[in-house]
Amino acid sequence: MTLRTISPGETIGILGGGQLGRMIALAAANLGYRCHVYAPEADSIAADVSAAFTQGAYDDESALAAFAAQCAVVTYEFENVAAAPLAAVTAHAPLHPPARALEVAQDRVNEKAFVEELGGRPAPWAKVDSRDDLRAAIARIGTPGILKTRRDGYDGKGQWRIMTPDDAETVELPGKSLIYEGFVAFAAEFSVILVRTAGGEVRFWDSAENVHKDGILDTSTVPASPVILAQVEAARTLAAMVADALDYVGVLTLEFFATDDGPVFNEMAPRVHNSGHWTIEGAIASQFENHVRAICGLPLGSTALVTRGAVMENLIGDDASGWAAILADPEKHLHLYGKAEARAGRKMGHVTRLVR
Repeated sequence: MTLRTISPGETIGILGGGQLGRMIALAAANLGYRCHVYAPEADSIAADVSAAFTQGAYDDESALAAFAAQCAVVTYEFENVAAAPLAAVTAHAPLHPPARALEVAQDRVNEKAFVEELGGRPAPWAKVDSRDDLRAAIARIGTPGILKTRRDGYDGKGQWRIMTPDDAETVELPGKSLIYEGFVAFAAEFSVILVRTAGGEVRFWDSAENVHKDGILDTSTVPASPVILAQVEAARTLAAMVADALDYVGVLTLEFFATDDGPVFNEMAPRVHNSGHWTIEGAIASQFENHVRAICGLPLGSTALVTRGAVMENLIGDDASGWAAILADPEKHLHLYGKAEARAGRKMGHVTRLVR
């Protein structure tokens, strides 16, 4: 793929108005770019730090076309953007990562089948469109397991734990296409985050060991534990194959379970990722900076650590009210996202501490 170099001073379009878009815009500003955010919500924390904002629905093709016509390149900050209407974007500006990455990542069945075709190993899974399908899935895969919506679920939303076959009779099915996944016995969770250029150059950041609470990422730690480090190479090989198969441009994240039998693929995110926030202070070039570099056709920055490691902690809900105590520690780097309401389970910011 050839990609025109987007020069500083030109405009990067960002689909999505949340914290990931905000951090992309901040990194882009440091490189001299203007950002134009497109999102359906009137209040956008990404727009707060951008040069322009368009409020519009993700399926409004005329609004998307008008937005894209003002941009030199367009990217997105989350994967729940309908892929089909994005043809209105690509008619006016290049879109990176490609819409194909969205089509794969936003449907868990498509995602797992795609990874299996490349030789990756996800948890055992089955499509579920009815209660009979769920019974059959449990009979084949067993319990415990997790029933998930095929689309739109994140941070533990749209998921139901199935601990016994009897749960299949009592769970209230939501009337959406679902997927049933068997539990995986694992020692730890980790992510592989890479950046790929249009020319096919791939660079990886150190893999973080991730700890979740209530389905939401709590901490990411680099370097990871030895059990993860022993499996990173195999996980990177699969991640690079995914990126190549998609002709990917930008930052791509794959999440894995470290098991006794090697890495088991969990899910992919065609974007910058929460578990890579530590790279802002902890790497020579952060995931946000290198995402901008890649989609604009610039040389990539180094992904190497600047110190021995880093620990990133999410601030969820009321955690952000402790900002004063956090700032009192000179070793901590505080990032608040500017969200007005600290709802339970809502990511309000994060804190990074470098390991020296």
